[in-house]
Amino acid sequence: MSFTPATAEQRFVLDHIVRLGELSEEATPDLVEAVLEGAGAFAAGEWAPLERLGDTDGPRWTEDGVKMPAGFGAAYRAYVEGGWGTIGSPVAYGGQGLPVSLSIAVLETLGSANMGFALAPILTVGAIESLVHHGTEKQQDLYLPKLATGEWTGTMNLTEPQAGSDVGALRTTATPRGDGTFLIKGTKIFISFGDHDMADNIVHLVLARTPGAPAGTKGISLFLVPKYRLNEDGTPGEFNDVRVVSIEHKMGLHASPTCVLSFGDHDDCVGELIGNEMGGIVAMFTMMNNARLNVGLQGVQVAERATQRAVAYARERIQSARAGAPSRESVPIIEHPDVRRMLLRMKAQTQAARALVYYAFGQLDRAHAGDAAAKARVELLTPLAKAHGTDLGNEVASLGIQVHGGMGYIEETGAAQHFRDARITPIYEGTNGIQAADLVGRKLSMDNGGTLLGLLDEMRGDAEDRELTRLIEACDEVTRYLLTADTDDRLAASYPFLTMLSVAVCGWLMELQGRIAERTGGESPFLDMKHAAARFYVEQIVPEAMGLKAAAMAKAAALYAVDAGAFAT
Repeated sequence: MSFTPATAEQRFVLDHIVRLGELSEEATPDLVEAVLEGAGAFAAGEWAPLERLGDTDGPRWTEDGVKMPAGFGAAYRAYVEGGWGTIGSPVAYGGQGLPVSLSIAVLETLGSANMGFALAPILTVGAIESLVHHGTEKQQDLYLPKLATGEWTGTMNLTEPQAGSDVGALRTTATPRGDGTFLIKGTKIFISFGDHDMADNIVHLVLARTPGAPAGTKGISLFLVPKYRLNEDGTPGEFNDVRVVSIEHKMGLHASPTCVLSFGDHDDCVGELIGNEMGGIVAMFTMMNNARLNVGLQGVQVAERATQRAVAYARERIQSARAGAPSRESVPIIEHPDVRRMLLRMKAQTQAARALVYYAFGQLDRAHAGDAAAKARVELLTPLAKAHGTDLGNEVASLGIQVHGGMGYIEETGAAQHFRDARITPIYEGTNGIQAADLVGRKLSMDNGGTLLGLLDEMRGDAEDRELTRLIEACDEVTRYLLTADTDDRLAASYPFLTMLSVAVCGWLMELQGRIAERTGGESPFLDMKHAAARFYVEQIVPEAMGLKAAAMAKAAALYAVDAGAFAT
């Protein structure tokens, strides 16, 4: 199946939800159009043709490191040469300095074309963010120009076998060498693109513990550990004792090598401190929050591609006459009401996820410009964008299989790959349960609830649909209840609350888009679909979320009515 970039949809959301024109004088309509069209042509021509190969062949572990499938190296070099990684990077380090919101539209296109492959630039963006905010001037000068272009890639190294999501339990050590550098020793797991043969160097950002550091997260520091140490002229030099022990055999995302990395097997792995010693958690959250938003974007990517595939199949597959039609001739299945329902739901949920994630990135751009209110809002929106965006990616990918019927369960159609690829996204970069806990913990308490209540007030002022208004009021009621609830009750409510709040925010953004599409309609199939998807969302998906209010206000006691042993009966 050919890949079609969602250029018109991206432009609509950038114009009307992000309001890109307010963020940058450089981001002129002509420039934005050129970037979106160019990225779409590049992704369709270079990355999309490798999607199936990456799934079936995948990277290979060798003693000399990970070898990517045929064609990936050339496609990645074309990405670097095209400057696609520089769009949102700082001008001082070779970037174009355009809004992050525009750069993520490019990332969406790349990921829709080839989701596993796009993890490489996504992780590099996180490394750039961390160095921009916490690196020394020397580190920035040496590493950012290469990371900004994508000539070197970046990774995040948090998880260890015994620690899982409990970052404070990590054991990797960083021992001072007496010259301002540290000897790094330990093992990290689940490192996406931890090794590959597409770039000249890989810049690992590694959490480790210095001698005498206190237990838990307070004792953690962040270190810059390149695969190859740098020569005096800044070029990659000798190997830095970072070895890939294995790559995981995964359910999906086969194009992305998920590595077990061993640092310092021969006591010769050298790292540099990023930020302050024992300030690793602060530095980590800079890249983690960026990664969480980008994982929400992965939900959009997989939903877009799954929807395109399902629509193409439904238009081609001839089966049965339409019930109640005068003709008994078989028709394309897109003419049957339930298939229409599934496809319209896929379109609506994909558009909702895109609006939510893009809106969050728009607030991030405003925060970078010094807007304190936007900074608070993007912090609030991050768990919603990550969790709900990936939940929708899974829902849409699953519906895509259903539209295909039995053929969706057969690998050759490609529909199953989207579901397999999507399934990791609610798990990594903080499980969606952790996102929900973050929402009712840190984010709910911001300004004593004022940040969230302020968002709900803005939504209430804009909403016109009665059901959407009811949902916003329900979110307000649950918010005020949770502000005074005890810890167990808040956590028991966290996931249903995250979902109903996310649907309310998406409903707000979808209703806005629907009104704009209706006003500017005319003879435009794109605007007709935009209006239809918005209407479907508000009329059918928003009311579903009202059913979550009871769960969001239920006490935790029901969860502990039996002891742990009873679950095994």
